[in-house]
Parts: sequence; structure tokens; C-alpha cells
Amino acid sequence: MNGGTASTLVGLDWFMIGLYFCLLLGIAWWVVRRGKDNATDYFLADRNLSWWIIGASIFMSNIGSEHIVGLAGSGARDGVAMAHYELHAWCLLVLAWVFVPFYARSLVFTMPEFLERRFSASSRYVLSIVSLVTFIVSKIAVGIFAGGVVFATLLPEIHFHIGSLEIDSFWVGSVAVIVLTGLYTMLGGMRAVAYNDAMQVVVLIGGSLLLTAYGLVQLGGWSELRRICGSEMFNLWKPMVPAGVVSTWAPVLEKNAAGEVVRQAWYFNTNFPWLGMAICAPVIGLWYWCTDQYIIQRALSAPNQKVARRGSLFAAFLKLFPVYLFIIPGLICYALATSGKNPALAAAFASEGSQGAFPMMVKYMLPAGLRGVVVAGLLSALMGSLAGVFNACSTLFTVDLYEKLRPKATQHQLVRMGRIATGIMVLIALAWIPVVKGAHGLYNYLQAVQSYLAPPIFVVFFLGVFWKRMNAQGCFWAMVVGFILGVFRMAVDTPVTVGMQGFEQGYEPGSFLWIINNINFQYFSILITLASIAVMVGVSFLTPEPDYSRIGGLTFGTATDRDRAETRASWGWQEVAGSAFVLAAILGAYLYFNG
Repeated sequence: MNGGTASTLVGLDWFMIGLYFCLLLGIAWWVVRRGKDNATDYFLADRNLSWWIIGASIFMSNIGSEHIVGLAGSGARDGVAMAHYELHAWCLLVLAWVFVPFYARSLVFTMPEFLERRFSASSRYVLSIVSLVTFIVSKIAVGIFAGGVVFATLLPEIHFHIGSLEIDSFWVGSVAVIVLTGLYTMLGGMRAVAYNDAMQVVVLIGGSLLLTAYGLVQLGGWSELRRICGSEMFNLWKPMVPAGVVSTWAPVLEKNAAGEVVRQAWYFNTNFPWLGMAICAPVIGLWYWCTDQYIIQRALSAPNQKVARRGSLFAAFLKLFPVYLFIIPGLICYALATSGKNPALAAAFASEGSQGAFPMMVKYMLPAGLRGVVVAGLLSALMGSLAGVFNACSTLFTVDLYEKLRPKATQHQLVRMGRIATGIMVLIALAWIPVVKGAHGLYNYLQAVQSYLAPPIFVVFFLGVFWKRMNAQGCFWAMVVGFILGVFRMAVDTPVTVGMQGFEQGYEPGSFLWIINNINFQYFSILITLASIAVMVGVSFLTPEPDYSRIGGLTFGTATDRDRAETRASWGWQEVAGSAFVLAAILGAYLYFNG
């Protein structure tokens, strides 16, 4: 074993982290002992979760280490611009008020199953397979990458050599967390995931709040933060663009050092042009919060509409926190580093860059004990996110694929297959570590993956619920065409992104593949969305109408008076007031962060 830098974690920190793991294992053991040996309990916690458990679990499934590391790094580099995505708490209001009634009435286990009831079995299979691939390639991979950044920054650079294999802190931390998360997910199912998420959200928010408060005290207060960062970093309305580029929607102008325009093209690959943010970001947000199995499985675990709606609204409230607990610490890190008020942090920031802003602050700023609490919060984020994807994958595989192939399988066999599927996901995650660790630019690339695969799913769910005329043929072909376009763009991007030999500089400028690779990922996502809409509407109207009696209660046009009355009875002034508060908080953030 070769020593690297000395560990910054002392005995008190390890005690806090150990206490956290003991709590996790205790909750998992309690859940396993009171669980039932049937599919409803294993995959949906017997549809008996409380609203606050549902909301906390939705939030923790969303906030992984990649959020903390990525958002803090973005804050240190670009200011509050990434808050656009985090202010999508309003999408959870759409889930609560629009989709919860349809999901609750259908009593489905998965989103592909809902799509089968609304359209056809073929649509279910397409969505199941695409969702599994997306979970494995994006959510698991990005979670491991961000977790590796955390461990590499906070723990000593330990190197083990087993033959030709080198194992460092990235491997040690990632393997330990993946195995532990997979263990309690595999044994306890949805109930273990949800109850552990409820505990983890307290640790995560508490730890991040401590870091933010401690950073502001050391910096000299909020006014000092604004003074050092300047208006540009506090401006939500300024798009993030590379140096030398003027961001407009058509065309984008690239200038040389003398200020002369050297290229103008609407497709130039700027980071976050305002038109893409205005159109693509809501599409991705609505897909993620309203139709993704990874999130919706928690709402499906509610006993009725009222609980599911309140859980979704509570998650919307929690979703307001990341801007202030993850992005603002990135700004604080930048301010402390550039002002020189924390010399050790400034030196690390200069050498390592902004990507590790959050763990850098933990390492160089917090005292013993508090450091352990925040590290436990980082572990909470990683484990909550991974537990969510493990559970979602096992549910999709077992309910949508295995049960279809084995329709006579007993409840015990379904639960056993769910545990086996979770174990397989853990093995895939472990096998993915070398890819994640060795790939160049993988994290940035994976941010765009959802933008390529989400649009057709968004289109078929939203058009399917709002427009009863949409039929099975339109849904199927919209997904096929949309996914082909998305996979094509991913296939073009991948050689450049991971630095394959011969692709270090990308494609020949001006060629067809170069143009495709340089279209901003948000613009390309808008193109996929429009193509999916055109195909779904066109094919639906060129083929016979659906059987409206078969889809009763699954669309606004086929909902009965009884359905509407049941929905109206499930909410009161409390839900309305909560929704109004969330919207007011979002509006307030946009008004405040205007430079």
C-alpha cells in the first residue's frame, strides 16, 4: 500500500459516519422483519407509505452525489445559472394535480404498465427496455462518478495493487457504498428504500445547511458573498456560454480575439442558450418528475390519491432547497478561494478546479465532528440515489418482463426475482466502475443522455392523458422514431466524448457528423420532441380511433363523473396553499437572482 495525502477525517468524524451507517442498517433490519412475502409489499411497500415518507423518498431519489458535486462545481464556475433545473419544483405540482389521479386509479406497478393500459403491450416493452438501459448507463454511471470525486477528495490516496489491478480510494468508497446500498435494497425492497430515504433527507439537508452557514460565517456574510462574486454569478437570466461566443438563438456568433465574427451558426454547441432552457428544460423536467419510474414508484406506493398528492407536494417543497444548499456553497467556495480568506482552500481550488468545490469545503473548512456529519450527508445522497435506481430497475425487470414471460409465477417467486434483479444491478454497477473511472468527459456527456431519450416518453404520456384520440399505433411509432433519433445522436457523440483514438479533435468541421455533434444538446432534444409529436399525431389520425371504453379513466376525455368527484374529494385548502407557496418561492428566486 502506498501512502498518499493524509486523511482529513479524525476519530470524531468516523464516529459520526459509523453512527449513520448503524442507523441505516437498523432501519433496514426493522423493515425486513416486518415485511411481507408478496410483490405489492416488496415493490410498492404494500401501497401504505405516509405522505412525508413519499415526499422525502422522491427528493432523495433525485438528489444524488452527482447533484451535490455537479451543482456546487457549477456554482463555483458559472454562478447560479444551473438553478434553472433545480427550480423545476413546479413539475412536481403537475404530478400532484394532473397525473396522480390517473396513476392512483390505474393501480399499476410501473409506468410501462400504465402505457400498456392506455395504448398497447408493445409500447410497454419498448419503454421498459429503454428505461432499463437509461438507468444503467446514466443514473448508475453518473452516481458512481460523482461518488468517486467525493472519496478521492476526502479520503487519502490509498493504492492497493492486486496483480495488475490498481485499487485506490475511488474504488474502495464506490464498492463499499454500492454493496451496502444494494444489500438493504435487495433485502427490504421499496419499504427499506423509502424509510432510509426519510432518514437520509434529514442528514443531507442538515449537513448541507451546516456547510452553508459555516462558509458564510467564515466569508463574512451574504453581502460579502455578493460583492466578491459580482452580479454576473448571481444572474439566472444570463446563459452560460464559452468564452468568445455571443449567445443568441439564431444565429450564435463566435468571435476572435479582435472581436471579429469568425463563424455564425444556430447549431453551435454553446452550453445553455436561453431558447433551449425555455423549451427543453421543462420537457425534461416534466418527463422526469411526472413519468419516470425512478420517481413515480414512490407515488404509486401511496394508499390513495390524497396521500400521493401530499407526498408529491412535500417533495416539491424539499426541491426548493438544492439552490441554497448545493449551488450557494459552490459560490462560497469560489469567494473563499479568490479572496484568499481560506489559503488551503484557495490552493486546492487553483490546482483541482471547481469540480470538487463541495468536498473541498468539507475538507479544508469544517471542524471535526461537523465534517463527519456532512460526509454522512454526501453518503446519504449517493446511497439514496443508487437505492432508487436499484429498486426501479428490479421492479421494471420483474413486473414488466419476468412476470410477462412467467404469468403463473407465485408472489414468492416474484419477490425472489426482484431480489435477484437488484443483485444483478449491483454487479453491473461494480463492473461499470472501470469505465467511469477511465472515461474522459463522461460526466458532462451523461448530462445530455436524458435530453436525447426523454422527449418521446414525455410526448406519449402527455398527449396520451390530455388527448383521447391518440392511439396505440401513434404511441408506438412516436417512441420508435424518437428513440432512434436519440440513440443516433448518442452514437455520434460518444467517440468524441470519451476520447476514442482518432476522435480527439472530433469530426471534420463542416461535415454532416460534425454538424450533428455540434448541435446544442438542448436544441437537438427540441428536434426530437417535435418529431415525436408529429409522428404520434400523424399516425394516430391515419389509423382508427382507440376503443374509448377500454381506456376509461385513463385520459381527461374518458374520465367519468365519479372519477372527477373522487379526485375533487381528495384535496382541500391545505394542498392549494402548499402549491401556492412553492410557486411563490420559485418566482421569488427568479426575481432575486437577476444580477
